[in-house]
Amino acid sequence: MRENVKRFGSNRFLGLTAYQIVILIVLVVALFLFSDSSIPKRLKYDAEIKELESQIEFYQKQTEVDRKKLDELQSNTEDLEKFARENYLMKRENEEIFIVE
Repeated sequence: MRENVKRFGSNRFLGLTAYQIVILIVLVVALFLFSDSSIPKRLKYDAEIKELESQIEFYQKQTEVDRKKLDELQSNTEDLEKFARENYLMKRENEEIFIVE
């Protein structure tokens, strides 16, 4: 029996026994799966970054559209009056408004 144990333990790879290699592999896998910088967390963070980048792009486009609308309203009083009537239900004197839904 000692010969079998001795023979199994004497097989070395890079100076490590088979038990040491198995333990090393288990520890490395555990580190990749359960640490703060694990693979699942990394994938989750990458997905969150992509989502936030798409939100940034959306809001930049929306800001540009709103800036153009603001410039248009500030430069033309007729457009400003039309905007106030449509969005805030404002009216001129002696004028009636009918709201149709």
